[in-house]
Amino acid sequence: MEYIKIKFGNDFHAVRSNLENVFHSINPIFRVCNRAWNPQMDIYETSDEIIIRAEIAGVDKEDLGVEINNKAVRIFGKREELPRVENATYRLAEIQYGCFERILFLPSLIDPEIVSASYLNGFLQIRLAKIPMNVVHKVPISDRD
Repeated sequence: MEYIKIKFGNDFHAVRSNLENVFHSINPIFRVCNRAWNPQMDIYETSDEIIIRAEIAGVDKEDLGVEINNKAVRIFGKREELPRVENATYRLAEIQYGCFERILFLPSLIDPEIVSASYLNGFLQIRLAKIPMNVVHKVPISDRD
């Protein structure tokens, strides 16, 4: 069984991402990364977990990466272009190829130790366990400083 690599981190190049968003809205000539396409994704949550589903058909698992911290998930990878048919006239060419990157900010805090990911039929699914908000931790008070 092959596993999808998940990397845990503290920051996902927050400054770069913020600048990238500003530059993209001003002029695409200022593109910071070489992202070529933007896969469609769904995020939904239950009382116990957050589920992310990404439509990334044609991406090999070896060309796919997932990084997680307690605030966001970064999904990135590369879809190789299929060879063009010689002596053919293309009437429609909408399939996008190249690198992609999505940084998704999570609606709730998650436990980065309880994460699973699967890839089947062109869909990546990531399941993230939410940290229960109703858990109270009692703090003992000592007699000394």
